[in-house]
This record gives sequence, C-alpha cells and structure tokens, in this order.
Amino acid sequence: MKELPTKINPKEYEEEIYKKWLKNNYFETNPNTNKTPYSIVIPPPNITGSLHMGHALNVTLQDILIRFHKLNGYETLWIPGMDHAGIATQNVVERKLLEKSIKKEDIGREKFIEEVWRWKEESGGTILNQLKRLGVACDWSKERFTMDEGLSKAVRIVFVHLFKEGLIYRSNYMVNWCPRCLTAISDLEVEYHEIKGKLYYIKYKLANNNNYLVIATTRPETILGDTAIAVNPKDERYKAYVGDYAVVPIIKRKIPIIADERVDKDFGTGALKITPAHDPVDFEIGKTHSLKEINIFDKEGYINENGGEFKSLYRTEARKKIVEKLKKENLIAKITDYEHNVGHCYRCRTQIEPRISLQWFVKMKPLAEEAVNAVKKGQIKIIPNNWEKTYFEWMYNIKDWCISRQIWWGHRIPVWYCKNCNKINVEVEKPTKCTYCGSNTLEQDLDVLDTWFSSALWPFSTMGWPENTPIFKKFYPTNCLVTGFDILFFWVARMIMMGLKFTKKVPFRNVYIHALVRDIEGNKMSKSRGNVIDPLTVIEKYSSDALRFTLTALAAQGRDIKLSEERIEGYRNFMNKIWNASRFVLMNKNIENKDIKDLINSIEIEDKWIISIFSKTAKKFSDYIKKYEFDLAAMTIYNFFWHTYCDWYIEITKYRIYKNIKKTEALTVATFILEKSLILLHPIMPFITEYIYNLLGTKESIFKENYPENIQTFDKEEEYTNKIFEIITMIRNIRGEYNIKPSIKLDAYIKYYNDKYNNIVNDKINIIKELAKVDNIYITNKDEKNAATSVSPDFQIFIPLKGVINIDMELKRLTKEKDKILKDYNLYGNKLKNKKYLENAPSAVIEKDKAKFNELNTKLERLNKTIEKLSLFINK
Repeated sequence: MKELPTKINPKEYEEEIYKKWLKNNYFETNPNTNKTPYSIVIPPPNITGSLHMGHALNVTLQDILIRFHKLNGYETLWIPGMDHAGIATQNVVERKLLEKSIKKEDIGREKFIEEVWRWKEESGGTILNQLKRLGVACDWSKERFTMDEGLSKAVRIVFVHLFKEGLIYRSNYMVNWCPRCLTAISDLEVEYHEIKGKLYYIKYKLANNNNYLVIATTRPETILGDTAIAVNPKDERYKAYVGDYAVVPIIKRKIPIIADERVDKDFGTGALKITPAHDPVDFEIGKTHSLKEINIFDKEGYINENGGEFKSLYRTEARKKIVEKLKKENLIAKITDYEHNVGHCYRCRTQIEPRISLQWFVKMKPLAEEAVNAVKKGQIKIIPNNWEKTYFEWMYNIKDWCISRQIWWGHRIPVWYCKNCNKINVEVEKPTKCTYCGSNTLEQDLDVLDTWFSSALWPFSTMGWPENTPIFKKFYPTNCLVTGFDILFFWVARMIMMGLKFTKKVPFRNVYIHALVRDIEGNKMSKSRGNVIDPLTVIEKYSSDALRFTLTALAAQGRDIKLSEERIEGYRNFMNKIWNASRFVLMNKNIENKDIKDLINSIEIEDKWIISIFSKTAKKFSDYIKKYEFDLAAMTIYNFFWHTYCDWYIEITKYRIYKNIKKTEALTVATFILEKSLILLHPIMPFITEYIYNLLGTKESIFKENYPENIQTFDKEEEYTNKIFEIITMIRNIRGEYNIKPSIKLDAYIKYYNDKYNNIVNDKINIIKELAKVDNIYITNKDEKNAATSVSPDFQIFIPLKGVINIDMELKRLTKEKDKILKDYNLYGNKLKNKKYLENAPSAVIEKDKAKFNELNTKLERLNKTIEKLSLFINK
C-alpha cells in the first residue's frame, strides 16, 4: 500500500476498466430475470457523426440513470444504435466517389448502395466507439441500425398499415427543396440564417389605367411565377383595388388583386405579390383563392421553360438580370437594405427553395390527438414541464408530414407501380405480380423515406417489434427518453404517435429535455466562432470522469450549460481530492476488515455523525436522480465528500490514528463511508470509483454493489458533533478575519449560553484544540476584554489578541487592501452606471461585470467590519 501513487493518472486505468466491463458482460441484459425492468433507448446518432458536447451531455445523463437503477436492483437495458442519416450519408459517399472522379449516376443505384454499405463498415459509426470513451453502459450485444433488416421490415409494415388506413397519401404540395441535395427535406433539416439582403420595391401597373401598385419583395426573380396581388381586407389603403387586375412586370401577365387576412400590412407597402409555387404562405393563399401555380425553377434551381428569356439562368443570376431589366423599364421604385432569416439545408448549407412537388405524406392530425392526451393524462411526463406547452402548441397546429426523399440511400418506399394498369401496389414484401391485373411489369417508387420515419419507430422496432420478443415483452415501454429540445416535435412527438398507434402503449414514461451546452459567455458552440470544446480532447487532458461530473453538475433543469476548461479542471481537482482521501484510507486500512455492525456500540459520536450524514446524503442523492435534478445530485455528493468527509471526518481520523484513540473504529468507519461514497459517485464518475473500489478489495466490481439505502441515522450524535464543529469553525473564522497564521498558537475562551453542550465540549476538547489550532481552551462566564469574538445562539468565543497580532500594522495592511479594492469597486461601479456601455456591451460581459462588482462589494463590507473592530481595540 505504501507504493500507492500520490497522483492518479486516468489514462492508466480508464481503457482497461472499460475492457473489463465488456469482457465480464456487465452491461448485458437478461430479460428472463424477475427483477423490475428499467430501459432506455439511445437517441441514435447519425452514422456520419462524431462526438460533440451535446452528445457527451446526453449520454452521460442516460448512463447515470442506467448505473443508478442497476445499483438499485433493476434489470437495466440501454439499447445503443445509429441512424442511417439518409442525406448526410449520401453526401459523404458522393464526395468520396467524386475524389475518384466518379458520379453516383455513373455506377447506378445498386452499386452506389453497395458503396454506402462498404463505407459504413470501414468508416461509419465512429461515434459509437467515441461514446465508449465516456464509459457508457450500453448493452452492445443489442446494438441496432435503422437500416437493419429487422428495423427495415418494421418500417415497411408501418408504411403499409398507414397507407391502407388512409393515413398515407401522395400529393403535390409545398415542400422545402434543396437544389444541391435534390430532395425535399424536413422542417428540422432547414436551418435559418440571418442574411443581409435587399428589399426591392417593384411597380405593378394596374390593368385598367396607368396607375401603379408598389410591391416589396426580397425575391424579384419569382415575379415570373406571380398569379395575384394580395392585400389585407382591413387595409384601408387598398380596399378600392380589390377585384381589379394588375399586370406582372416584364412578362405582362394579367393577375387579380385579392384580399386575404394572412397578408402582413406592415411588411413593405402592405401589398404582396403571390407566387403559389414558390412560397408556403402564398401556396396556402393560392389554394384558398384557386390561383394558378406556376413553377419557374427546375430541381437544381435554374429557371425552367416558364421563365421565357431568362430560361436556364441560375436563380441568383436570374435575379440580377431581372432587376437590371426592371430598372431599364423604370419599374423599380426603390431598393433598400434588408436583413432577414432565410432557410438553408442543414447538410450542404444551400439556400432552400420552397417548391411544389409530388410527394408522400402522412396525415398527422388523426395521430396527434391520442399523443396529446397521453401527455395531458400524465401517461408521459415531459421534464421540465414548461416544454409541455410547446409540445401542445405544435401538436394542435400540426401539419401533414412529407415523408418522401429524392435520394438513393434509405428505406425505399414500399410502393410498386403497375405499367400495365397504372395502379399502385403497396406491400411489405416485394410483389411478384400486380394485385389488380396480375401483370409482372412492376416498378418500385424511386424515393426513400425520410430518416425520421424509421427513427419514429426506434423505441419498439429496436426491441424486435412486430414480434413479441422477450426483450419487447419485458422492457417496453421504456422508462425514460433523454434528448434535446430541438427534436421535441420532429422526433419525440412522432415516436409518441407511432408508439401509441402500433403498440397501443406510450413508448416512454418520461421525457427529460436537457439544455444546450454553450461556451462560458453563453454563446452557441460553432467552428466558425472558434469556441468549440472537443469532448475527446477534454477526456485526453482531464479524464472522462472530470468531463462527466462537470456536465452533470451544470445540468440544471431549464438552464443552458456554460462550459469552460477551467470548470472541467476544477472537477478534475475533485478527482484528486477523492484519490487523496482514498489513499489515506488505503494506506492505513485495517487489515482485519472489521464489520461496522460489530463496532456500532463502541464507536465515537463523530463516527455516528458521519454515518448519519451519509445516510441522509444517500437519500437526497437518490431523490434528486429520480426527479432528474442531476446538478443537485452531483453537488450533494460533492459537498458531502469534500466538505464533510474529507474536511472534517478524515481530519479527525488522522488525529485519532496519531493519538491511538479508537483507531480501529475510526478506520473502519472511514473505509465504510469511502466505499459507500464511491457507490454514490459511481453513476457520475464510473472509472475512478471502479478503480478505487478494486483497491479496497471487496467485491470484484462496483457493478455488483447495492445502492446504500436505509443506513442508520443518529440524530442526537449528529446534533452534538455539529456543535463541536461549530466551535472549531468560529475559531477558524476569527483567524481568517484577523489574518492570524495557523502556526500561531492561540488561547480560546468559551462562554456558554446553553448548558446542554457542556459535557460534549469537555469530552471533545482535545479534538477542538487540534483542529482549531489552539493551545488552551478556558470556560468563562464573562466577556473577555481586548479579544476578538464570534457569537452563535449557544456559544460565544473569545480570542485574546494581545501578543498575537500587531494591531497598528494590521490596520495599515487592511487599509491598504481596502484602498486597492475600492479602486476596482469604483471602476466597475462607474461602468455599470454608464448607459452607453449598458446599451452596447454583450449581456454576458455585463453579467460578468455585475458579478465582479458584487464580489468587490462583499469584500469591502468584510474589510470595513474588521477595520472597525480593530479600531475599537486601539481606542480601548
């Protein structure tokens, strides 16, 4: 034991410990036990993804839940897996082929799919191995992939069922179209970026006279598809024009002027050009007023045959040419700068094009009703519950879901078109002949399903549905889903709808919505900002446990995490504290390994005190985890271990070993509390706890342990010991206040206000003297003169200062320190009074300055009090 290192190096044990867990199958689930089930399915990361801080937070919280419930005797199941990420993966493989000057069209669909599978085997799924660096306790034997045969069959079954029930249909509708990826994309796959554009005010001549209506637009190129001008019916400026006609500039098309409440009176001039084929709102207005839909773009964003002289121009070039022509014809009233949010494809960053396209859709309203009721009735709890309102708002206004994508990688839509009778065949397995005419001239739909369609089935398809497998039977519904708020609607809501529809059960009982991980200033992390903190780099530098504990400690419900390396380093120091305490216990550990139960009647009150405090800590920790208050759970065990166990109990144990005062009992209790504390810490910091637990030499792994609940409490001993520590703290505070070095021995006087504690203070007088660093303690019934004092409801402490400090010199030191602080105090105070500064400075900087100002104010108040007290001694 004397060879134990003074510092631990997590690199030396983390990888080996994880290998040991895998080798011993500690993560694997047995569905045939009688244990209560607890299950989670991992939100499947994209096969193209790599670990970022959002993933690290997400899986850390899940791992805490799994390990916590395992310690509490549950049969736990955590299913890992990946999403095939249709568009993203296709883009990656296309780029790989282009490096060899090969286009996907050169090799055809089948060969391209083979290339994707080859890439998946060689390079895909890196993120799952990266997750293992965090120590995740997933059952890797049950790893799933959304393109697995079992999951693919589940997708086809669901599609066919919904189609035959009339909930899936095919129609021309407005979709988000990516001209680069050449596919429709979901709302989630559209990222809105603020761009600096222009607002073009264009004159539209009235058909019956030479007057003009001026229309403001950000996209003058779309005038080629205009089929109406719309005004708000309440807009007095334009009431007289409703029912008349105007002429579209350049192309001279005659279009009606209509009234519609959806027109924003405050945008531009209040009169809007309506292009039903290229704007979602215009599309809806067009449907209401039976307007013609004129598509002016091809699928790549070039002007098509409806663009006349502008045919074959790319959309940005067409804009330039059309504006030039409008200027020549004196049809531009003005052009102003205009910043606005524009949708871009989240994969290739290309500006999306709203486009009417023949697509497959799911009717959502019939599915949404039951999903709303599941949350209303409490069958599913969303935590924090403020997200319920957002969930309901989205569900009440839900639109039909476009589920088809014009790419090659993904679940091919199980629809076959008969060339003979033109009917469609919708089947789970590929049909050999047409159901209607018997012809074998069938051609499958070229589209694939939206990636979110397969992931909507994830909680039950991963467990073998539609088969009633042992896993499905025991572990479905799952207990909890941990996810980010950004996919509450696009994934979580759809899982609820599909789970209720196909299993008649909710897919999970709780949805815990975690916050975003931002930088220390509160900014979103991004490569462009250069503020990304790479979790793998952090693990390499500080350890997995330090990262996990930091994320957990900052994971307050409803509050984004502001992360910095300094915070991670701070919790790495906590690991050192754990190791130092453990090293002390291991080096002095009782060889006999006495059972604490055998010593319970002979231990001291401070031993009972630490046992009692730990028992309550274990209860608090458990309660916080069950309520998903991860930050409070982390700080509960942090404060107990550092401030209660290390700062108090270990120090007392050192004294008792040195003085040989019930040394065996002290070490037995110290070992007991260390072991039980490691169990509490284990869900958050799995590696260091396993490492130290193995050195303690009890069971083969902390995985075999039980959660330490219902340990005995000792309220009386807890109360009395707290009073001993109160006296020590009061003496230490006087030292700190008057800058008295620990090496300077003091005398202390205790004046009782409550005789209840006389005996216990007398009994523990030597511990008080040792920890407070005082030579003598006297009991007094009077106020001592020329002494620093500290008062509590039960005691008053006096420390004579004569001969201890030079009061004149101390006053000079304190005054000098006060002047220095006052300078900074005034600097920050003036900054925070400056209106111009408050208007222009970033909010994060202002908050930082406010915090610094408050800190300086607190220091000043303390200094003033101490100076006042010292001045009284001089006056005496």
